[in-house]
Amino acid sequence: MLDDELYSATSMNFLGSEPILMRSSGDASIRTEFKSSWLNEPKFVSMAWVPESVESAAGDDDKVYLFFTETAVEFDCYNKLVVPRVARVCKGDLGGLRTLQKKWTSFLKTGINCPVLNSPLPLLIQDSYRWCDNNLSWKECIFFAIFTPQSETSDVSAVCAYNMSDISRVFSEGKYKTSVNVETSFVKWVMYSGEVPVPRPGACINNEARSMRITKSLDLPDRTLQFIKDRPLLDQAVEPVSGEPLLMRRGAAFTRIIVNQVQAADGRKYHVMFIGTEKGTILKAVNYDGEMFIIEEIHIFQTPQLINILMFSTATGLIYAGSDQGAAQIPLANCERSLSCIDCVLARDPYCGWDAAGAACVPLSTSERHLIQNVAAGDASLCPDADPIKPVNLSVRVGGKLELSCPPPSSLTNVRWEQDKHLLTSSPRQQILLDKLWILNATAGDAGRYSCSSVERSKAGEFTTTVAEYQVSVDPADPDVSVRSVTPMPQTNGPSVAGLHAVIALLVIALAALSAWTFCKRYRPQFLNCKNGSEQTQEAAGHQNAARPASAEAKPLVSEPQNSCSNNNAV
Repeated sequence: MLDDELYSATSMNFLGSEPILMRSSGDASIRTEFKSSWLNEPKFVSMAWVPESVESAAGDDDKVYLFFTETAVEFDCYNKLVVPRVARVCKGDLGGLRTLQKKWTSFLKTGINCPVLNSPLPLLIQDSYRWCDNNLSWKECIFFAIFTPQSETSDVSAVCAYNMSDISRVFSEGKYKTSVNVETSFVKWVMYSGEVPVPRPGACINNEARSMRITKSLDLPDRTLQFIKDRPLLDQAVEPVSGEPLLMRRGAAFTRIIVNQVQAADGRKYHVMFIGTEKGTILKAVNYDGEMFIIEEIHIFQTPQLINILMFSTATGLIYAGSDQGAAQIPLANCERSLSCIDCVLARDPYCGWDAAGAACVPLSTSERHLIQNVAAGDASLCPDADPIKPVNLSVRVGGKLELSCPPPSSLTNVRWEQDKHLLTSSPRQQILLDKLWILNATAGDAGRYSCSSVERSKAGEFTTTVAEYQVSVDPADPDVSVRSVTPMPQTNGPSVAGLHAVIALLVIALAALSAWTFCKRYRPQFLNCKNGSEQTQEAAGHQNAARPASAEAKPLVSEPQNSCSNNNAV
């Protein structure tokens, strides 16, 4: 929104086949022409307003700049070539009277370069940030933009900066491109060398136009309007400051950027860049007189998430980062992460300095004391001598293993281990990792004094800091202990084993008693039934024996008791 007018870069239909840059104000609107020479399959990135009318000797108008990528119309290649662009329109543009009715008469676009060595294709702009000092002219404004490769063979992202004065000069003085019909050439647009109408096509209404009695865009002649309708593309591209990127980095692609200016202890002001990545991290980086330096990489989310929102709040002094799944806030500086003066100075963070009296790394904005800081060169020799570190006594038995911890102060340091002032190299028994040293299968030769140091280089030289010291002793071999340290053995004596045996014995006795009780309860009734049935059978047999022959004596003994005992006996 600008003066109750909405500027938008979008598409007129759901298919995305009619891209436009439009300004809406009540019932009136003005937009771009539906021509591929104006916008050709664009991907809009960002938009910014620049008050170029302020203190303008030429009586110029304010501008709105649009950053985007599109398929190049100036080349006819086998594959589509995507290029980064910057376009601009005038705030007071009302469209033409006959030609370009309700269309922009000031729409111009050109390329914007961010050259990266050995890149076969131009890098594509992903985000931009306009930084301006309220105490300076708009000409001192700087656009910071991030670029990523369009080729899958490259993983280099870059940050380039552009002076507002250079961008304005290209649009006000640059030559135009025009289309040519050459069937045998892949170049379809070349620099226009013919006569250019007056007033200059695409220019805002200024004092020169007013001297010709042209006070608004509706007064522009058709010749000027037809020229800009056919030739909105400029020949000269916008080049970055110093002709090269401020920062280049391999790995996760850059997604968002914001910039904050801070005054360091040396009185100079530095632009600190906060860059979001596709892995959910934020890079904090500064360019010190051509030297690219990353202060730290902050992990915002536990799982990798693309950062698509990055904003700075002047009210809270915090940075807000957002993804599709969440949001987080972080401070501009994390000074307390540096635990020593050398670490604080070598971090080269313009927000932080070492307070010698308080023995802490603190923000410059909250301290009234003299702080030790050297961001330009990282000269840690300014720090006072550190107190000696008291060694930690540790012991290990022969054949055992021992871990010696050494957390590095920063990701830019190299860790160096020494044993009795002799440099150690990683071996199968002494394994040097990023933050520790493992001693495996210890021997008597592993005893001694171990020292872990961090080595970091800066423009001022190489600085070494002792992080930790250990006094290691190796105890004589103990077969039980040495075996136990490698392969755990079962315990065969001691009060815990005797107690376990007693518990097992009680469980066995209880189980036997339970089994006996269950047996009696289950089979005692059966035994009584069988006994009673047997007596009855004998009595019946006695009566039958008196009346029947001896050959039938066994039958009653089998037939009647069979029904009362056979089913239970089969269990």
